[in-house]
Amino acid sequence: MEIELKEFGQEPQLKCTGRFAVETNNLSPWKTIPPAPACASYVKDYMTGRGYCIDLEKVSQEAIAYARSVQLVGDGKDVWVFDIDDTLLSTLPYYAEHGYGSEAFNGRDFDKWVNKAISPAIESSLKLYEEVLRLGFKVFLLSGRKERRRGATVKNLKNAGFQNWDRLTLSLDDDGKTSTLYKSEKRTEIANEGYRILGNSGDQWSDILGSSPSKRSFKLPNPMYYIP
Repeated sequence: MEIELKEFGQEPQLKCTGRFAVETNNLSPWKTIPPAPACASYVKDYMTGRGYCIDLEKVSQEAIAYARSVQLVGDGKDVWVFDIDDTLLSTLPYYAEHGYGSEAFNGRDFDKWVNKAISPAIESSLKLYEEVLRLGFKVFLLSGRKERRRGATVKNLKNAGFQNWDRLTLSLDDDGKTSTLYKSEKRTEIANEGYRILGNSGDQWSDILGSSPSKRSFKLPNPMYYIP
């Protein structure tokens, strides 16, 4: 069956390709969402509407079902790895003030926002987080946030309801590594310590791809930005 794409050529969401091509990184490399005038509105409508919430909830439900199906060894070596930004804590309030990804990322502005420690919890992820703890997983947090933001990060996590993690790994000052390489190396270190990474949740492909992958990974939606 042939589809006449010209019939849909005037639809803003297809001109923008925001939800699909950005989310799947088919536009790589990209630093902002597509520049067409309607794109920011399209991504905004998704991020602030029911679609984003429904997608987040579906990821959480699938992850919880998987976590409950796993037979833990019980030796304290079964681990679930979580990213932080837009996995546990939402940066949507920040991006709402910066074009929902249509503005080039400004690290200084973002760090100032991080220091406020006001990111709200992603509620569906909080449910997953609490469930994996209840089931007996160790929780390791692995973030690209800088070590100098540890105090603000810990404060924000606790204020948002995240407690009792076993390890919080933050990155050192910029060393030129991609996030994929950095997180791969950290997962390898975890595995070399004898831990079994049975679950991994992140909003970026770089959170879950690379070496020493989890037995099963869960990607949350995020069409606002891409971290290689």
